[in-house]
Amino acid sequence: MFYHHLGILRLKNTLGRFIVITIITAALFPIYNIQLTQAAEPEYFTFSAGVYDINDDKTAGDFRAEYRSDIRIWKMVPFVGLMGSTDNAVYAYAGLGLELFFGSKIVLTPNAAFGAYEDGDGKDLGGILEFRTGAELAWRSDDYSRLGIAFHHISNASIYDSNPGTEMLVLSYSVPFTRSK
Repeated sequence: MFYHHLGILRLKNTLGRFIVITIITAALFPIYNIQLTQAAEPEYFTFSAGVYDINDDKTAGDFRAEYRSDIRIWKMVPFVGLMGSTDNAVYAYAGLGLELFFGSKIVLTPNAAFGAYEDGDGKDLGGILEFRTGAELAWRSDDYSRLGIAFHHISNASIYDSNPGTEMLVLSYSVPFTRSK
């Protein structure tokens, strides 16, 4: 992962990376006037498509569907999702994201999840329990829908003997279930 190449962060733990990225982003709040979660954001159903294992030899198509709740847990947005690849890999996951608003239109959402992975004919990630970290940068329209690009890393955080990990790059479209009040 690029953290290792930069020599800045040598964290092997996926959750540790997420925590460091979130702390750095939070430290920038005063500089860039970033807002945590707009009031009364709706719940979303998100569709994504892109490239699975973008940086390695098992490249395939990536398709996802996610439900993002309108409930907030310490300003974090809970979500659940299902990812499938054209190589029959399947990943069911749940996690939390932190919505950071730059004005009312641009939303950056660093997020972390855990779930169950089955490799199908795709990349063997070392075991069933896998962790996902990443972020989505989206444009929020006046009708609350969002169009974004997301980059994620999935690995098992070295809880198994093998931990090859994989990266995905997807385009996402989020449809609001309800409008903000």
